[in-house]
Amino acid sequence: MVVATTMSAAEYLATPEDRHQELIRGEVVVSEPTLPHGHVQTELLFRVRTWIEEAPGRGYVSTPADIEMDGHNVFAPDLWWVTEDRRPAPAQLLLDGQPDLVVEIRSPSTWIRDLGVKLPAYEASGVAEAWYVDTKARTVLVFRRSDPESPTFDTRFEVSAEETLTSPLLPGFALEVGTIFGR
Repeated sequence: MVVATTMSAAEYLATPEDRHQELIRGEVVVSEPTLPHGHVQTELLFRVRTWIEEAPGRGYVSTPADIEMDGHNVFAPDLWWVTEDRRPAPAQLLLDGQPDLVVEIRSPSTWIRDLGVKLPAYEASGVAEAWYVDTKARTVLVFRRSDPESPTFDTRFEVSAEETLTSPLLPGFALEVGTIFGR
């Protein structure tokens, strides 16, 4: 659902915190996750969190939080991760800059916007890697930079449910994709 009133990122960030919404192109977009979406989000959070706890210095992962992209966009990726040196302080309200990794999980009402609006914004803002989890196809679309200096997501591929997802950002992390979708 899109709320008709447009606003700036600063106005949006000044509104109450208890919401399932984002500011996309100046419009407030409200969306409530579906059960499959919530299941996949929980599984991914658990898997990345477990990887983090296996060794010190592996960064920080979180569920949606306001990420200011620019003056008209505030996104809340379904999951995001930053390196240890960018870990937010316990009382910090907003992340400084962009996450290193963002994860968006398919919901019927958001998928087109996730790929058509948010992915180019993540790429332009310098996010190193984005995973787009397709709950319908049971795959993960991966967009990443082959080099930290690359201006674009110049590496793009799909990981099927039968394959293992790894990332150069998360050394030693390996996810059998099919395991996050449940039965």
